Amino acid sequence: MSLATKPETTAAEDLAAVRQRVRDVLDEHVTPERLTRHDEEETYDLDLYRALAKAGLIQLEAELDGRRALHQSQTIVLEELGARATSIGVSIVVQYMGVELLHTFGDSMQRKRFLAPLFAGDARMSFALSEPDGGTDVARAMSTHAVAQQDGSYLISGRKKWIGGAMDADFLIVLARTTKIERSAIDGITMFIVPRDTPGIRTKPIDTMGIRGLEQCDIEFENVRVPGELVLGQADKGFRQVLGTLNGERLNGAAVAFGIARGALDYAVEYVKERQAFGRPVGAFQGLQHMLVDASVKIEGARLLLQNAARMSDEDEGASETLSAIAKLAASDAATTATDVGMRAMGGWGFLRQLPMQRYFRDARLYTFAPLTDEMIRNYIGEKHLGLPRSY
Repeated sequence: MSLATKPETTAAEDLAAVRQRVRDVLDEHVTPERLTRHDEEETYDLDLYRALAKAGLIQLEAELDGRRALHQSQTIVLEELGARATSIGVSIVVQYMGVELLHTFGDSMQRKRFLAPLFAGDARMSFALSEPDGGTDVARAMSTHAVAQQDGSYLISGRKKWIGGAMDADFLIVLARTTKIERSAIDGITMFIVPRDTPGIRTKPIDTMGIRGLEQCDIEFENVRVPGELVLGQADKGFRQVLGTLNGERLNGAAVAFGIARGALDYAVEYVKERQAFGRPVGAFQGLQHMLVDASVKIEGARLLLQNAARMSDEDEGASETLSAIAKLAASDAATTATDVGMRAMGGWGFLRQLPMQRYFRDARLYTFAPLTDEMIRNYIGEKHLGLPRSY
């Protein structure tokens, strides 16, 4: 073996070990009955989250004051979770975003107080950005505001919507407008680390169709006092700082969507091999085979796009943003296709809430609009990849 190929082989072995670690944790903790219970009761599987963290799958290669985790490692974790424990996978996407923001913009005190327990699984965070009147255009529409006080603290007031895990998170990363800047909607917004038990925070759960093992919440902030030392990064530049993490968020969302697609197709294929009709397995029927094959082709295309985008992101994140967008779009399409085919293949059995196909079908729809709508992703790809005029 040449010296030139040895690092690549070692990296591949390391990534395979990450994948095996995730599978070992899932084999130990996840059963169909447990997944169904958390989905039906709309409860978070905190024990599974802690087990994943104990196995080092939140921290991965990252160091508190050093290197960050590989995108390739994160996407492997999230793919496996998407295939078997989707709500936890969506939750980990948020935790990885918090890790990135704290690692990149946090000072030593903030990393020790908030990032270290996140790595260990002793804390969970929630990211509070979107608002009732602002989704894709949230910066321009942002009404949540923070007013500086003479003692250096800030008072935050406003509302946030669709905030995952906010009911029982240990702390929130909140974006609020601190300065009105007419020339640029994305400036004048600051990030704050807000302990969840700070007075003035009220949360209300939202009853959702999918990802029911991770509650979505409305949040109201009423004169929530945050000390100046909990400003994360540079004041008035918080939204720009968040934009720098969107490449990783797109990749991680793509990984969960890809995992859903893979899990749904695997389940459907096993089902059609066993289900009998007219004296033979329904998987023998050509029309059904073609649908499953078409879903499989989309999944394999998404797999290669995701792996390439993650690898390129580890080499040069800025140069891979378009690849990440393409991977996210492909994974979203694969997930909706595979889950639709799976429901058709199973017929009435797909409707049975004790079986996972209907959950895959519901959960996959999240990634048609998160972390950015597929339509906005197409706009981005049209501009950045094809060189077309900006459409928004």
